[in-house]
Formats: sequence, C-alpha cells, structure tokens
Amino acid sequence: MSEAKSAKSHASWLPMALDYVPLILFFIVYKFAGIIVGTAVFMIAIVAAIVISKWKVGHVTPMMWLSAILVVGFGGLTIYFNDQKFIQIKPTIIYLMLGGLLLGGLARGKSLLKFVIGPAFTGLDNRGWIMLSRNWALFFVALAGMNEVLRALTSFDTWLTVKVWGVPILSMLFVMANMPMLLKHGLGGEEEAA
Repeated sequence: MSEAKSAKSHASWLPMALDYVPLILFFIVYKFAGIIVGTAVFMIAIVAAIVISKWKVGHVTPMMWLSAILVVGFGGLTIYFNDQKFIQIKPTIIYLMLGGLLLGGLARGKSLLKFVIGPAFTGLDNRGWIMLSRNWALFFVALAGMNEVLRALTSFDTWLTVKVWGVPILSMLFVMANMPMLLKHGLGGEEEAA
C-alpha cells in the first residue's frame, strides 16, 4: 500500500518539477556563469527531465517534448550565435502554438483541453470546457505578447526573472480566477453523461 501511495505522490509533484526544474537551473547557472553555460545546462536538464519522466512517470507529455525540442533547437542557436534572443523566442512560439491549437479546436466546437486534462476536472459540463479552452487560449496569446514586449523593452535579466517567477504566479492567479466559472459549470460534481 505504501508503494501505491508513493507512486501516487510522484504522480502529483514529479511532472510539475520536471517541467520547472530545468528553467530554475537555467536561471541559477546564468546568474553565475552567463548565457552560454546557462543555456547548455538548460539543454542538458531538459533532456534529463525527459529521461526521468519516461523512467519514473512512465511517459513524456507532448508539452515536455515540444519544450525540449524548442529548448535544444533554440538553445543550440543561442550558443552557436552567442545571442540570447533565440532562447527568448522559445516561450513566444510555445504560447502561440498552444493558443492556436486551443482556438483551432474551438473553431470546430471542441475543447482540446478536455482531452488533455479531462480526468482532473470531473463533472465539468461541455460549456465549462469550451469556456475554459477559450480562456486558456486567450491567456496563452496574451503571454506570447507579454514575452515579446519584455524581450523588446527589458534586459535579459529582467526577462528571465519574469519568465521564471512572474509567469508561474500569473498562471496560478489565472487558474484561481477561473475557479468560480468552473464550479458554476459542475466542477467536482458527477461526470456528465456522454
């Protein structure tokens, strides 16, 4: 029983840690050793996160694959050209891709979020899923815009600090702001009949 409890515990915190730890390592190493070494560590850490995810969780999420491909690709360009703008463009591309996918699903009357996170949102009715997908799509587009503004108008230090600390805080506030709507549309209730 303790083994099952331990597996469940891993299931809750490990994927989030695997998404976030490479970025934290990038932040720390950049502060002490500069952009090139920081980017190299970021690339190694994201590949290690994929290996650990496959080993400990049993799978690698599409989001982690996408992030890893972009980190390795744009990280390689950052190192090759000794230019930080390449690693700064990565979040914009991810946010626009996610926002575009969600908006594309909505254009077809589907909530793609339901297929990804459905089990975590039991009882949510179809209208709630559509509204949640719309909200996240707009949030991702707004994050892409914010990333580009920060990239153009602030120093790399400021950009990285906002990326590491500000974006997660904004995301948590966004999740909390959606809770009343989710509860109104059945979150936590009985599963909707198919």
